Amino acid sequence: MLNWNLAFGTLYPAYASYKAVKTKNVKEYVKWMMYWIVFALFSTAETATDLLLSWFPFYFELKIAFVIWLLSPYTKGSSVLYRKFVHPTLSNKEKEIDEYIAQAKDRSYETMMRFGKRGLNLAANAAVTAATKQLHSLVFKLKLNLKPQHIIY
Repeated sequence: MLNWNLAFGTLYPAYASYKAVKTKNVKEYVKWMMYWIVFALFSTAETATDLLLSWFPFYFELKIAFVIWLLSPYTKGSSVLYRKFVHPTLSNKEKEIDEYIAQAKDRSYETMMRFGKRGLNLAANAAVTAATKQLHSLVFKLKLNLKPQHIIY
């Protein structure tokens, strides 16, 4: 079955965005950038609301209608939401968001370094363990091939 959210909310806007970039139409480019910002926020909110509201009658139909409203050149839904709510909110919170992102980048770098060191330690330990087992196996095989008078105890 066709996922309407995917078809209307993602594929068509992606193609229209491609066309705007290809033709270097700044007005269309800005329109689609506003759409993608609003759609990203909608998709994020949708994750939580699906769990809580999916039992509500016509919930999925309302979501489809909302996405069509966002896309419509007549309603300019994404532009309306962006200009009235998203832009003012992001402008007011921009400094805190930038600080949070910087902290997250620092933490992710530190985490990757810690995991990288752990991974290298695990790989080194595995290599040493494998080499030790191979050495013990080789020594055992050599002992079996030697005559009893050649073995030093």
